[in-house]
Amino acid sequence: MHVEEILRSMRAGEPQSAEAISAFVAGVVDQTISRPQAAAWLAWAFARGLDDTETVALTRAMTASGRVLRWPSGSTCIDKHSTGGVGDKVSLPLAPIWAALGLRVPMISGRGLGHTGGTLDKLEAIPGYRTDLSEAEMGRQLDTVGCFITGQTGEVAPADRVLYALRNETSTVESIPLIVASILSKKLAEGVEELVLDVKCGSGAFMADRDRARALAQALVRVATGAGVHCIALLTAMDRPLGVTVGNALEVRESIECLRGEGPKALRDLTIALARHEDAARAIDSGAALDKFRAMIEAQGGDPRVVDDPSRLLGSGTKTRVVEATRDGVVRKIDAYGIGRAAFVLGAGRRRAEDPVDFGVGLEVHAELGSSVVRGQPLVTVHHREGHALDEALALIDGALKIAEPGPAPSALVLETIEAT
Repeated sequence: MHVEEILRSMRAGEPQSAEAISAFVAGVVDQTISRPQAAAWLAWAFARGLDDTETVALTRAMTASGRVLRWPSGSTCIDKHSTGGVGDKVSLPLAPIWAALGLRVPMISGRGLGHTGGTLDKLEAIPGYRTDLSEAEMGRQLDTVGCFITGQTGEVAPADRVLYALRNETSTVESIPLIVASILSKKLAEGVEELVLDVKCGSGAFMADRDRARALAQALVRVATGAGVHCIALLTAMDRPLGVTVGNALEVRESIECLRGEGPKALRDLTIALARHEDAARAIDSGAALDKFRAMIEAQGGDPRVVDDPSRLLGSGTKTRVVEATRDGVVRKIDAYGIGRAAFVLGAGRRRAEDPVDFGVGLEVHAELGSSVVRGQPLVTVHHREGHALDEALALIDGALKIAEPGPAPSALVLETIEAT
């Protein structure tokens, strides 16, 4: 199909055939469709929306735009995707838990941008850890360890890289069908059979509004199911940070604590909920998941000694400042966005994809939502680099915390479970 015909049809609001969508995606990749033409297509998709049939076709075409990884027959291949949040380190303990349960986990993850952290940034706080595995290395590790967490190769879903950048430039990021196709095209290209989604809502999430987050979760489940993948989504709260730590090395340390059967209850509970397996807690408590995490680190070139001695993580040499409660009362708010921004300005995040991160900086949030505190009690420990952006971070923390009289109990961490109907 000619691009002029495709664009005329989109402009007229006509239903798009799988053939037309496939031709559009192919043209984006081979550059026979120009960036202005692709931007126009995205703008019309944003304005009129795409139905489920069109979204499935777009997802399939974006998946097929590059290499689709295939694994030998064996145990179920499963992965998890989170829409991102503050202190969200669930992927680190979840992948080895699944591997310890005999599942295979081909997890391709991304880096953080803005106030939300990225799984690869956290793992690269482990000395030597490689996030650039080749397809052959992925296959060997899936066979020997049962899991890997690595970055996207240039051959996987190349259409998404072009369209994602254009969505940023054309202010069409919020389109649910375009979000769905972007997320699922990468996950389907991993060769997974099952997918668990963590769709977050609240101030620290991409979708702050619960109704919008639910609509996204429902669309993801419908489209993944339509594309042949068994999928379930959990709608989870991101009005407060997940767990205690925010910052790369700090979050690796907390993940190790979780796998030891220690650490904050919220992280353990959400990890087990997302595992969707009756023996997930046993995999932690027996030490089997921790052994898998150690094996994954070693297989990917990292220093496995960090599992027993987290002081070996990169980013040492930070200083600390403790923020204390200024009054007695109940912790009524720990705003995830404010806490995430505080870690970001300290250097834990990046403004642009090519910016470096400081592995050692971040926050430990000792206060727990809904808990009683007394004046002078430590609420947050700030890990900073020689005072860099410390005053700005402290101001953000001050705005993120609210201590008041007792009020309604905080919402549950898991708000809803969404399955295919």
